[in-house]
Amino acid sequence: MTATKTNERPGTRAVVRHSGMSASKARQVLDLIRGQDVDRAAEILIGTEREAAEVLGKVLASAVANAAHNDHQNPDELYVSACYADEGATMKRWRPRARGRATRIRKRTCHITIVVSRLPEARLEQRRTRMEAVSANRSRRVDASRRRADLSGRLSRRRAAQAVAEAEAAAVAEAEEDVTDEVTTDVEETGTTTVADESTDDTVADESTDDTVADESTDDGEPVTDETDDTASAEADAEKKGE
Repeated sequence: MTATKTNERPGTRAVVRHSGMSASKARQVLDLIRGQDVDRAAEILIGTEREAAEVLGKVLASAVANAAHNDHQNPDELYVSACYADEGATMKRWRPRARGRATRIRKRTCHITIVVSRLPEARLEQRRTRMEAVSANRSRRVDASRRRADLSGRLSRRRAAQAVAEAEAAAVAEAEEDVTDEVTTDVEETGTTTVADESTDDTVADESTDDTVADESTDDGEPVTDETDDTASAEADAEKKGE
């Protein structure tokens, strides 16, 4: 059975001719992207540290642009259906060597072709299923994150409200303590004044008592004086009678 010819492969192609590298070097990188989605192939070429990867990246971008512009294909549904490198013209140079001899230098070139086609329906369906699963998983993660954020926000608001309530309670307690201290100070000042008044009353009472005692002593003195006078007069009368 005759295989499909290279130029008869279905799909949209892009070709670069006479690229300044050997076909073997290009084929090593082409083997990495064959059969991959165009997005995945672009990522592989970006991460490949070979000089051929830069050239192949440009060819791949050209093939995708041709498919989108000329064949009206969806770039998201394309994959690398075929890619190959053919031998190009070889330029021959000579380098002088020892003892008058010369060595041939072969500067090889290649023709690089990349063909992109639409993915089969089975792969597209599998891809859609995978993307839906990823989207659902992402939605679950986002919902869980939002729930955690809402819970954290509610807890934060609750803590803030509790802190405000505690601050208000502390302010009220301080105000009550200040009022209590003022009342205590007023009571102490009032008690001191009362004690002073009582001491003044006691002093007045003492003075009145002294006055009363003085009066009594004065009143008692007078009768004592009269009795003394009577006794003296009686003795005088007795002496007179004796004589």
